[in-house]
Amino acid sequence: MAKPHSSLSCLIISFLITLLQLIIPSQEAKITPPPLPILPLPNYAQLKWQQRELIMFLHFGVNTFTDSEWGTGHENPAIFNPIRLDANQWVDTAVQAGVSLVILTAKHHDGFCLWPSKYTDHSVTRSPWKNGQGDVVQEFVNAAKARGVDVGLYLSPWDRHDRTYGLNKEYNEHYLAQLQELLNKYGDVKEIWFDGAKGSNAPNMTYYFDDWFAMVKEYQSTINIFSDAGPGVRWVGNEKGFAGSTSWSTINRTLLSIGNSNADYLNSGDPKGTDWLPPECDVSIRTGWFWHKSQAPKGLSDLLEIYYKSVGRNCVLLLNVPPNTQGLISDSDVQRLKEFRSAIDTIFSTNLANKCSIKASSQRGGKNGDFGPENVLDNDHLWTYWTPSDEDNKDDYWIELRTKSMPLRFNVVRIQEAIGLGQRVKRHEICVDGKKIANGTTIGYKKLHRLEKGMVNNAYSVMIKIIGSRGTPLISSVGLHFDPFWNPNGQVAT
Repeated sequence: MAKPHSSLSCLIISFLITLLQLIIPSQEAKITPPPLPILPLPNYAQLKWQQRELIMFLHFGVNTFTDSEWGTGHENPAIFNPIRLDANQWVDTAVQAGVSLVILTAKHHDGFCLWPSKYTDHSVTRSPWKNGQGDVVQEFVNAAKARGVDVGLYLSPWDRHDRTYGLNKEYNEHYLAQLQELLNKYGDVKEIWFDGAKGSNAPNMTYYFDDWFAMVKEYQSTINIFSDAGPGVRWVGNEKGFAGSTSWSTINRTLLSIGNSNADYLNSGDPKGTDWLPPECDVSIRTGWFWHKSQAPKGLSDLLEIYYKSVGRNCVLLLNVPPNTQGLISDSDVQRLKEFRSAIDTIFSTNLANKCSIKASSQRGGKNGDFGPENVLDNDHLWTYWTPSDEDNKDDYWIELRTKSMPLRFNVVRIQEAIGLGQRVKRHEICVDGKKIANGTTIGYKKLHRLEKGMVNNAYSVMIKIIGSRGTPLISSVGLHFDPFWNPNGQVAT
């Protein structure tokens, strides 16, 4: 016969096991999952590209030696002789500027190739540089690889030298052959540049873009394809380096045509767009795209304005820095880039928001969820974020920073969205101690408000209000920064 206390112990253990089985599922049910994404979404390559923020273009070729921007295609290759060419110096300059991707003009409109293409003799093989045995593209790729920098290439569709240009089938075959050379011979290429630039007197020509894009993806699966119409990255619609104050990464590709797209549409994007196609802002550090002895680099204040109107408007800035006739980036350009990088670091290395307490209108999953406002102060600007409760008043989403001790002094406000789940914010405003000091439309990966009235002094609270959004907003990062280079009209905002 079993002992009574043994039976009682078994009953107690059975009861406890049943109780635990009931409790554990209920605890799991309290864990709130992330919100649903809002389509369209970026792919991995597009997210990687967006995080670069600043990339570099190198325009280099026979135009460098003829003091021109658009070559004729009739240049004698003998003029190309950069006797001190040093691709290591190019890439070192890029690294010092904080650049992780550099794009080289492998062929510009004149048709001169910086690599020994077997499909033309209009290339480095007929130049005196290295007795015709040189390969600029290879030296560029080697220098980049040694420094952990990614490469991109530009292969101009318009070719003023090749005799088949204007013959659709023949020239498209020629172009694809050169494209295959570049994508097959030089390792990983992270961005390929296509455009529709063409002179008004150029022969009629139909580019087989769909064929080109398919071939690119076959050779390089993680590449971003740039053009007016993507499909990876879109042109911003101008060469000033400025995005629109409203800047959506979404757009309808069916409304775009390479070489013939609406510049305003490219500049602002489309909140109802069905394609994720973020804008790239291209601009040169000098007036021209190729090096000219008579030109000097833009001033630091000009470069900072470009930065705020590109990177600060949900874009990547593609800054052209042309090598000179010696094959080097000029000292004046190198120095200006160092000043530019130093200024960016000075402005954004300190986040005054880190000294603040933070609260929000609500948060998804309540206080025990993973979506609290403290997430906007961590170092992950993509996958951790504050998002309000689905039950929150949709016209009153807000997040507030409040100083713990000393009053705040700043003139730049940074806001970022968790774009991995879609771009959402349509309108927002910023208030300091209850007074509105700035407002805007889109945020995207990064929005920088450089305050028009200048410095905010003696501030105790900063509230960011989201007053229009495609679904609940996801704010991944917030910053309050001091830009010592910005003091419009000597005014101080209070």
